[in-house]
Amino acid sequence: MGDTKGAGGKVSGQHGVPGVQSIDRAMSLLSVFSTARPVVGVSELARATGLARGTAHRLVAALVSHGLLTQVPDTTSYCLGPRLLGLAEVARQQISLEAQAGPVMAWLRDRSTETVGLHILDDLPSRRTIAQAESPHALRRTYTDLGAPRPPYQGAPGKLLLAHAGEELRRRVLEGAIPTADGESELDAADLTSELTAILRDGFALSLQERVPGVVALAVPVRDHRGVVAAALSISIPSVRAGRDELLALVPLAEEAAEQLSERLGYTGANPAPTGPAQP
Repeated sequence: MGDTKGAGGKVSGQHGVPGVQSIDRAMSLLSVFSTARPVVGVSELARATGLARGTAHRLVAALVSHGLLTQVPDTTSYCLGPRLLGLAEVARQQISLEAQAGPVMAWLRDRSTETVGLHILDDLPSRRTIAQAESPHALRRTYTDLGAPRPPYQGAPGKLLLAHAGEELRRRVLEGAIPTADGESELDAADLTSELTAILRDGFALSLQERVPGVVALAVPVRDHRGVVAAALSISIPSVRAGRDELLALVPLAEEAAEQLSERLGYTGANPAPTGPAQP
């Protein structure tokens, strides 16, 4: 075996495949850097990883030679190096939302046997459906408006994304006109605010024929590597086949799929981006 991390994230030296121990130690050093701690000295790196200072210094020198670390001018401290920018860009292109969502959406569709949708929120603000995995049932929900802007306060995916959006964007929605899907009346801003607060508390959103007559839906959040809610994953079902109880029964399955997709996007489950109740 190579090095493994012990308590507190420190590495414990174990013998095994040649070279693996050095890689594990180098990774442990790189993992010390964060947005809260972007500049670190060798002694602090040694303490944080449990490595001897001489070992940490040799590894830092090797990482600097490969551009993975760089010394901060006029100091003895280091920060992440420029080569990581190029590597991160390659990773970003491969870890795009739509590229990673396909297998997860198919997995959720096969287990729920219902149509699965992937939705994002833009700055207009609008909810847009960017992908779907259609149900095998003859009677099924099919998104015919992929990419089209829809009000974010109508339907489960939009409400979930709106609940997790920034305060300024939520305020723009709540202070503007908020007509129902049929256009015959308007939603009450206070009621919508309460619903968004409940979505943040519960972790999911439901819609019972709210936007499309004859269709019920649930939505759960998908987080990216920063912990930010980047998308909503939904299950949509004809109302003749499901109601509130059936939707609630599917929430754990949808959450499992959302966790899979979040992991594919680099989310580790630590330090999620803060969200709060919407303000009227």
